[in-house]
Amino acid sequence: AAFKPAAQQPPPEPFPPPPAGYPFPPYGGSYQPSQGSDDDWDDDWDDSSTVADEPGALGSSYPDYEAAGGGASGRYRLSTRSEPSLGPRGAGHPPGHPHPPGGGGAAKSSATVSRNLNRFSTFVKSGGEAFVLGEASGFVKDGDKLCVVLGPRGPEWQENPYPFQCSIEDPTKQTKFKGMKSYIAYKLVPSHTGQQVHRRYKHFDWLYGRLAEKFPVISVPHLPEKQATGRFEEDFISKRRKGLAWWMDHMCSHPVLAQCDAFQHFLTCPSTDEKAWKQGKRKAEKDEMVGANFFLTISVPTGPGASLDLQEVESQVDGFKAFTKKMDESALQLNHTANEFARKQVTGFKKEYQKKVGHSFKCLSQAFELDQQAFSAGLNQAIAFTAEAYDAIGDLFADQPRQDLDPVMDLLALYQGHLANFPDIIHVQKGALTKVKESKRHVEEGKMELQKAEGIQERCNIISFATLAEINHFHKIRVRDFKSQMQHFLQQQILFFQKVTQKLEEALHKYDSV
Repeated sequence: AAFKPAAQQPPPEPFPPPPAGYPFPPYGGSYQPSQGSDDDWDDDWDDSSTVADEPGALGSSYPDYEAAGGGASGRYRLSTRSEPSLGPRGAGHPPGHPHPPGGGGAAKSSATVSRNLNRFSTFVKSGGEAFVLGEASGFVKDGDKLCVVLGPRGPEWQENPYPFQCSIEDPTKQTKFKGMKSYIAYKLVPSHTGQQVHRRYKHFDWLYGRLAEKFPVISVPHLPEKQATGRFEEDFISKRRKGLAWWMDHMCSHPVLAQCDAFQHFLTCPSTDEKAWKQGKRKAEKDEMVGANFFLTISVPTGPGASLDLQEVESQVDGFKAFTKKMDESALQLNHTANEFARKQVTGFKKEYQKKVGHSFKCLSQAFELDQQAFSAGLNQAIAFTAEAYDAIGDLFADQPRQDLDPVMDLLALYQGHLANFPDIIHVQKGALTKVKESKRHVEEGKMELQKAEGIQERCNIISFATLAEINHFHKIRVRDFKSQMQHFLQQQILFFQKVTQKLEEALHKYDSV
C-alpha cells in the first residue's frame, strides 16, 4: 500500500496554525491528490492501477536494496554501496582499541549506522536514508544527471541551457460521451515548440503526483485548490487559470523541473495522439530514478574548494528554516489583511460611497429642486452630478481588488505551497547530517572503518549540495516574484486613485458655471 503524501507528515517543528477564518488551506498542509471530485480518471488512456493514482507515495516504487547484489548484474550500474575495507583485517585500529576476541577487525567493519525507528518519516520514505547508508544502486544515464554548480551565492542548480516559457490561455468547456460528461480544457503554448496542446486539470494533477514523488529535495509548486461544485463558473475558471499560470511559471523557471521528461511530455505530446500520451505516461510511471535512486542522479562539484563544511551547512539550513517560519507568519498575516480589505471594498466601501454619501447628496439636490428659480438650476445639477460621482467611486472600489489585491493573494497561495514543502526537504537534509555525526562517533570509538564513514559523509554532501541549491533557487525566484508583484500592486493603486481623483475633479468643474 502506498504511503500518504510526505507533506502530510508533521515536520519536526510544525509551522504555527493559521488564524481562524483564514480563507486558504493552512500552511503546512499538503496538496491533496484527486479523489474524483473535480475531473475523474475514467479516460481510456488511464491505467486502472498505477502509482500515479496516489501522488506523493514517496518510497513506494523503488526496490529495497538491502539484499546483496541489488540486481547489478548484466550492465554498468552506479552504486553507493560501501566497498569492503582494504588492507589487512583490523588495520587502522587506533591505539587503545584492542581487537575483540575471536573477531579480528570484524567489529569495526560490521558496525552500522542505525536506521530511523520511524519508518514513516520523510527521510526514510524519500529514500534519503537508504542512499546515505549506501544501499542505492541504479544505472544513471547522462540525460538523467542533475548538476549542482558553485555560483556566486554558493551551490546552485545548473541553469537550463534552453530556457522557455509556457502560456495558459482560453479555458474552454468541452464534453464527451455525447455530452454526458463535461470538463474544462486549457490551451498550453510552450515557447520552445510554439505548438499548442490542450490539457485538463487531471493532467496537471497527474504530473504533480509524478514530480512530487520523484524529487524529494525540490519544492514542486502546488496546484491551485480543487473545487467539487461550481467548477464551471466563470470566476472560478478565471481564478484557476491565473493559479495555473503562476504554477507553470515556476515550473518553467526551475532548472531541474523544466527539463524533466515527464514535464516535457506533458507540454509537447499532441492532444490528439492518445497512444503517444499513454506511452509517455507509462514511461514516467516506470521511472527507476525515484526514491533512493534519485540521489544517484545528482552530480556535485569536486576538487579543491568544492567540499562543504557540515557545520556551515547546518547553520545555513537552520537560518533558512527560521526564515521560512517568519515568512510563513507574515504571509499569513498579509493574506488575511488583503482578504479582509478586499471584502470591505467589495461590500462595505461600495455601500458607504453609494448608499450613504452618494444618496445623501442626491437627496439634497432633490430638495433644492423644489426651488424653481432659474439661477439655482446649475447648483442643483452640480450637486446631482456629485452624487453620481460618488456612486461611480463606489463601483471603482468594488472592482479594484481583482486588479491589485487578488494578484497578491494568488502569489501568496503559490508560496503557501512552497513553504509547506520545505519542512520535508529540510528534514531529509537533517536526517543525512545525523547519520554523518553517528558514523563519526563510531569511527572515534573504533567501531567503524574510516572509509565507510567517509562514504556516508560524501553521500550526505550530495544531499546538502542539492538542498542548498534548492534554497538558493527559492530566494532567487522569490525576489523576482515579489518585486514584480509589488510593482504591479502599487501601479494599480496609483491608477485607482487617479480614477477617483478624476471623478472628483469632474464633479468640481460642474460648479464653475453656477
